[in-house]
Amino acid sequence: MPLSKLHHAAFDRHLIGVDPDYRLHVAERLLSQKDGPMLEALKKLHGGRIRLPRRSEDLPDRDRLARRFELFKAA
Repeated sequence: MPLSKLHHAAFDRHLIGVDPDYRLHVAERLLSQKDGPMLEALKKLHGGRIRLPRRSEDLPDRDRLARRFELFKAA
């Protein structure tokens, strides 16, 4: 799944997550903070969906997303 440098870092640190239905989640610990425009931009992702490729064979693997989303929820 291609991500920008900012989003990749947030994903790696379990600050944002993607569930198996391709919905975006922001960690609760960030949603309550106020720290400037970069954080506000991340918070706006909450509840949205990732942009999916047109070809079904290029879709992110739901099983892998599910495993990774469990780590996000546990963090």
